[in-house]
Amino acid sequence: MKLVHALWGPGELLGDAARTGLRSAGATAIQVNLADAAVAGALLRLTTFDAPVAAVVATRVPDEAAGARVTAVLTGFAERVAGWWVEEHLPLPPPEVPPGERSPGLANIAFLRRPAELPYDAWRSAWLEQHTAVAIETQATFGYVQNRVLGPATDGAPEIAAIVEELFPIAALTDPHAFYGSGGDDAELHRRTARMLRSVAAFGADRDLDVVPTSRYVLA
Repeated sequence: MKLVHALWGPGELLGDAARTGLRSAGATAIQVNLADAAVAGALLRLTTFDAPVAAVVATRVPDEAAGARVTAVLTGFAERVAGWWVEEHLPLPPPEVPPGERSPGLANIAFLRRPAELPYDAWRSAWLEQHTAVAIETQATFGYVQNRVLGPATDGAPEIAAIVEELFPIAALTDPHAFYGSGGDDAELHRRTARMLRSVAAFGADRDLDVVPTSRYVLA
């Protein structure tokens, strides 16, 4: 079972205390994404939540009881926590990095919301079945993780349909050509951005969207 938590006002999440606490709670895998100084200059940063997300923690747990313990641990490391149970899809697995080391590049995490007027099955098909190839073909991603939200894991968690993580070269922080992999060709950049915008509009990801630029760490 996989959990994704959004954190506001987080403390030290990369140290031994957080890692030990999460493992003692039952987490068998731990990933921490931080909106830190390394990505502070990102051009793409969107917030629909009442405040920007400062960290995202993904864990794997054996059962719901362990998930509740993980939430309790994270609550002690942040001013506010919201969590969701998710189903993971890996169309483009991120490269492996030694535990505790920063993954290369930029990791954008997007929180997607389903438009009320779009039936769930149509939304899911447009996102998972149609948009996936477009996202990979029009961007310079080297890692792509899709998390379909199954339900809330914390009381009062905002309604979210999916949480997506995309890894880009670090130059994509500020360079649209590096982001879209258009090689400095303005016409190709326009073609790719237009295709991408048409695709995201089909499932409502052109609005009510949070995009959090982060540094990615796999702790265990």
